[in-house]
Amino acid sequence: MSTEDQEFNLRQRLSGLSRLPLLRGAKVAGEAERLQQQLARLQTDTSDEAIWRSVELARHPDRPYTLDYVARIVDDWVELHGDRGRADDGALVTGLGRLDGRTIVVIGHQKGRDVKERLDRQFGMAYPEGYVKAIRAMEIAERFGFPVVSLVDTPGAYPGVAAEQHGQGGAIARSQAAMARLTVPTVACIIGEGGSGGAVAIAVSDRVLMQENAIYSVISPEGCAMILWRDPEMKKKAAAAFKPDAFHCLELGVIDAIVPEPDGGAHADHDAAAQLLGESLRETLDELVETPGDELRRRRRARFRSLGVFA
Repeated sequence: MSTEDQEFNLRQRLSGLSRLPLLRGAKVAGEAERLQQQLARLQTDTSDEAIWRSVELARHPDRPYTLDYVARIVDDWVELHGDRGRADDGALVTGLGRLDGRTIVVIGHQKGRDVKERLDRQFGMAYPEGYVKAIRAMEIAERFGFPVVSLVDTPGAYPGVAAEQHGQGGAIARSQAAMARLTVPTVACIIGEGGSGGAVAIAVSDRVLMQENAIYSVISPEGCAMILWRDPEMKKKAAAAFKPDAFHCLELGVIDAIVPEPDGGAHADHDAAAQLLGESLRETLDELVETPGDELRRRRRARFRSLGVFA
């Protein structure tokens, strides 16, 4: 294929993407022009370096985590602890609160700020106990008819021997199955790293959103580089190959919309990032609450079964 043909095909694809709900959800005065500029940048800057910038921003140590967003957009927050069997996993936070007067159940990863908290929360990588706690929260949501909001930010499920001994794979599968069975509206948003089974365990949702500088992938760039080249320093090449950034995830169809971030990234202004995320969540829930529960479940199952299918 000639260079001219490649450019033409790329322009056609980008033209089609411009009609999708990219960067929607920000009903804030004065945002329209900035969002258009972000859209133009996303469409023109999809280079390997731009993809790696997304990886770095998704991992930024000052990026807001689940509890940072909860403190800013959720009222009357009550955290739920423990799996009622073995332990309380700090890597996964669950609780109830109100989003604009609507009671919701929140499930989200929490990485921790200082060294002690990061160790206590396993850097956001949950044990099986964390997924069991998430299932408990889902059951409460189903019983009382509360929508479920998931905030995903994890390198992956905890990779230790103890986690495997406790049934890591089965816990992730049961969490996915529990989400697939829900008849209440569910919205997931990738707010940082969306890594492997640890991410998808709480992201089998009616709508999957993704912040502008987040990443979502089946494996980390370093892990991919080790498998393909036996060299973690090839991580940039790996990221460029499987494109975990928001723009390409939207293009691939694994997410439904991109949530904008403040200039410089979410870490630069937690309050503005929370405002934009809150608007997107409210708008998405408003779209879903009128749909009957059985229909939500049917569409959700059909949507995830269609992913990865090639005719």
